[in-house]
Amino acid sequence: MAVVAFQGELGAYGDEAVRARFGPPVEPYPCKSFQDLFEAVASGKVDYGLAPVENSQAGSINEVYDLLRRYDLYVAGEILHPVNHALMALPGQSLADIRRVISHPQALAQCDRFLRELGVEVVATYDTAGSAKMIREQNLTGVAAVAGLGAAERYGLEVLAESIQTIRDNVTRFVQLQRDPAPREEGPQKTMLFLALAHQPGSLYQALGALARRNINLLKLESRPARNQPWEYVFYLDFEGHRDDEPVREALAELAQYANYVKVLGSFRRAVPSSYS
Repeated sequence: MAVVAFQGELGAYGDEAVRARFGPPVEPYPCKSFQDLFEAVASGKVDYGLAPVENSQAGSINEVYDLLRRYDLYVAGEILHPVNHALMALPGQSLADIRRVISHPQALAQCDRFLRELGVEVVATYDTAGSAKMIREQNLTGVAAVAGLGAAERYGLEVLAESIQTIRDNVTRFVQLQRDPAPREEGPQKTMLFLALAHQPGSLYQALGALARRNINLLKLESRPARNQPWEYVFYLDFEGHRDDEPVREALAELAQYANYVKVLGSFRRAVPSSYS
């Protein structure tokens, strides 16, 4: 049975994504933080990790991108997991009783319109399901959590409102982390990498040209501050194709000429929107 690390408590969206990605039998391994998740995979404590990299509404999870650079792990796959936020509290509470709402910052951001209209104090915590667990364990009245329906069921809370996210089609992309590169699978392919470029005019233009000249479709471009040089940045790229495909091999060779550093995080089968519909 595979042991798979995720950030949060049992009942969190990461827990749901682990079960959807690996199916039974699987042993989800809860981690307090994203760094704990990466450390669990790197140390061999677990077989795999599943970490969120971006949400269709709230955008990228920057901490995870930074950890992808720091740890020597491979991205071996991805899953697009639907997020359906609910508001939950101790049984017997009503919306009128709620004065404070707690949850992970990403969840709170995704429900900003509902929470503004509710007119409550909003407090960030480390996890969605962890917030539900806290309400149950501390018997908190007047406090509600934003989490998935599975968390309400697991911790015995009453659902006060469902589908409270501002944008109904709310999806989080999780990537599978492991210590070795994944074998190639059938289907559309995707490659993730990061690179550091010289701080000079045209360096990013040249790098992207290596893809464009080979008709390689760029899927995402993300910049993050370099850790050792203030006001300099590293770039994360997602693009179509596998590192073993000839056009991608040629593009990587050309990128190496322009970049100070290139690291391929992984090539794997690309998840498509129909996989979460």
